[in-house]
Amino acid sequence: MHYKKPLTIAILTVSVVALSAFMPKQEIKKQQDVKFKNLKVLPKSTTKDQLDKVMDGFKVGLGVRCNFCHVPMKDNPKKMDFASDEKPEKETARDMMKMTAKINKKYFHDMKTKEGAIIAISCITCHNGKSEPALAKI
Repeated sequence: MHYKKPLTIAILTVSVVALSAFMPKQEIKKQQDVKFKNLKVLPKSTTKDQLDKVMDGFKVGLGVRCNFCHVPMKDNPKKMDFASDEKPEKETARDMMKMTAKINKKYFHDMKTKEGAIIAISCITCHNGKSEPALAKI
């Protein structure tokens, strides 16, 4: 009789571990299947991980949150309407992405430091963690 409790716990533990091993894989597959709406600068094939990396760069480079460029959904204000172009900051971000891509392609292609880091400009180059870049005093 006293062996039933440890056996039950062991079976439950093995079941939970076995099931949890499959959960992240399903979530990753779902994330990769997501097709984003209204991508005008980024490729249509952009994955969730890639888009998250770009958005994280904006957050760090400009010191902002999602609502700086995105508006809440009309039917659920607790969620963001990422596809909306309602805020002009979103179009500015697109213009800045195009500008930095042109500059990096023209001036910084194939340039690396001794440590192997790629030299390129990004949002943080000018913004330094602020929503508006500081103007130089001449």
